[in-house]
Amino acid sequence: MNSNIIEENVMKNEENKFYYDPEGGWTFIETIIVIGIVLVLTSSVGFMAIKYLDRAKVVTARSQIETFSISLDAYFLDCGEYPSESQGLAALWEAPDSATGGLWSGPYVNKSIPKDPWGNDYEYRKTDGNSIPYLVLSWGRDGVEGGAGNDADISSRE
Repeated sequence: MNSNIIEENVMKNEENKFYYDPEGGWTFIETIIVIGIVLVLTSSVGFMAIKYLDRAKVVTARSQIETFSISLDAYFLDCGEYPSESQGLAALWEAPDSATGGLWSGPYVNKSIPKDPWGNDYEYRKTDGNSIPYLVLSWGRDGVEGGAGNDADISSRE
């Protein structure tokens, strides 16, 4: 009885030998097709990621400007005035040499003032004091005033 089972398996293996090649692999054409499919998929994902990266930079700039605004208000509560334009946003990180009367209790931010997401410095301006006593600005991707889309200016007024 055991010999019949062994003979059946041998015969089956001999019949299937043509269809199964233990040393077989992918052909060159199959490899090229798979590489082509992978390239198409990664390139489409890459273009979508770039779109989201630009949007993330705008959101980061808005978030940082909002943080500066809160910190400037805390500075005002301690010192009784906002930093001068010459002191700038650096007054939130390091005590300015003058005009605080020893009331500075900072730092008002967790780390030194970063550049905007496009590598440019944020601009700080004191205004006439009508409704908004200061402006914090990022000139966007192009780094110059004006623009639209990703080149649009971002300010604390928005």
